[in-house]
Amino acid sequence: MSRLGRDYYDRDTLEVAPELLGCTLVHDGPDGVASGRIVEVEVYQGEDDPACHAAAGQTDRTEPLYGQPGHAYIYLIYGMYYCLNAVTRAEGLPSAVLIRALEPLDGLDRMRSRRTARARRRTPVADRDLANGPGKLCDALGLTLEHNRLDLIGDTLWIEPGAPPAEVAWTPRVGIKVGTDRLWRCFDSQSPYVSRTRLNHEAVAEPRQL
Repeated sequence: MSRLGRDYYDRDTLEVAPELLGCTLVHDGPDGVASGRIVEVEVYQGEDDPACHAAAGQTDRTEPLYGQPGHAYIYLIYGMYYCLNAVTRAEGLPSAVLIRALEPLDGLDRMRSRRTARARRRTPVADRDLANGPGKLCDALGLTLEHNRLDLIGDTLWIEPGAPPAEVAWTPRVGIKVGTDRLWRCFDSQSPYVSRTRLNHEAVAEPRQL
């Protein structure tokens, strides 16, 4: 199966991010494959981006951001949710694309079981809610800190090329308190699988670069 190569990620993050929309994220785990079409992402680029983890400089936690492009950067937020990022740009230029939402494709039973158990629900989680947020996405695919630093060119976690969406929209990033003036979240404006947020109604056609 074809997958995105190293050179694909070794570019400006604002170029990589919208081109990831429509691509397929795949995790081949111990219990089988789960995958989804990427429909929503966010850009985090450089130490001068106050919302990027690299704004605090290089630490043990942020080291993957400074490393080779095309690797996974996974971190824990609120002590309970994992977030998956694809590292971009050359080594030493800390940047990544946060994968925020997927349209589920393969392994729906596994994804549904994981999400339903995580949400402690008695009824199954609806398909459109399986991966419409970064924490939900990682739960659905079975991704944890064990997968941090994985090579996205490898055989466990990778991204395959796909058809781009008909329309791409840009908004401020979700859930941050700094860097909100940068329109660095983009999504498939026709997809029902994106995050539910009021920001969707404020979308524009181009990102705002400062």
